Amino acid sequence: MGLYTRTGDDGTTGLFGGERVGKDHPRVEAYGTVDELNAWLGLAAAGCDESRAMHTRFAAILGSLQSRLFDLGADLATPPDSPSADRVVRMTDADVAQAEAWIDEIDGANADLKTFVLPGGSELAARLHVARGVARRAERAVVTLDRDEDVTPAAVVYLNRIGDLLFAMARRANGLAGVPDVPWTARRPGDDTGGD
Repeated sequence: MGLYTRTGDDGTTGLFGGERVGKDHPRVEAYGTVDELNAWLGLAAAGCDESRAMHTRFAAILGSLQSRLFDLGADLATPPDSPSADRVVRMTDADVAQAEAWIDEIDGANADLKTFVLPGGSELAARLHVARGVARRAERAVVTLDRDEDVTPAAVVYLNRIGDLLFAMARRANGLAGVPDVPWTARRPGDDTGGD
């Protein structure tokens, strides 16, 4: 089978099970954003230094997340009433529990958070922060989909935890690099300069 099929040239795509919907359908937006998140996780993993033990751990976690996000994409691409519904693995509370265990593992070594932090610091942290932002957008897309169509309940919770996990990983990446988190500098009421 060739890479291109021309079947989507009319602006539609096929869900798992055969139903065709517009490429801007909320279900496609949801699993498409999960796919984008997966790509950002790949970029973050590529920034891990394999000579450092914690980076190796990060790469392993990110690789596991990427596989689970493929599961989540298939879950979102397959409506519950699809004839193929019994052929996909749905997200479960066990997936959420695994993400929570990773958060506890990673965040346990982070300093207490005393202020909001800006995305950035080390390059790896910056990559993880971008992925975190996309995880939050994916979560919003799934919530939007869930308003009108059935969505596996654990899907929204899982993406919520992934956002938290990536935040914890970004802060830990900065700590490992000896780079402080970038604190948010709030303006005071009446300060309209916007500068330093």
